Amino acid sequence: MGDNAAVKPKRTLLPVLTVLFLISYGLLTTLVMEQGRTIASQRGLIQSLFNDSAQLTGLKAKAVQKQQADARAQAKAQAQMKTRPTQGTGGDSEAQTSRSQAAPPAGAKNHSTSKLRRPLPQKPPKDTSDEMDVRRTLISI
Repeated sequence: MGDNAAVKPKRTLLPVLTVLFLISYGLLTTLVMEQGRTIASQRGLIQSLFNDSAQLTGLKAKAVQKQQADARAQAKAQAQMKTRPTQGTGGDSEAQTSRSQAAPPAGAKNHSTSKLRRPLPQKPPKDTSDEMDVRRTLISI
């Protein structure tokens, strides 16, 4: 009879572990859903920034085209101003032809005023007495 009194009833932790598992599963599900929302909102922000960037690039291109058109119009006006006094003198035709031949064509002026490219950097000249790098010589056995 002493054996029955000494045996304690077993208390299992299964119900407590089950509750903890369900709580952790619920938290994990909530975390995944919040991450999905965050990713979707970031995707929307990236797309709107891309669209804004494309619009800005278009505006810059239009501004550059306008500057080029203004420069061409100004160069053309200057070319016309230079040729008007020679035409209005009524002098001999040889002087007029020599002046018109000396002036560069209008296309050349437009080309020089509308340059947008930067000149390439100059490369340093190579030294003629440049020795080979000792560290890179091939040594075979």
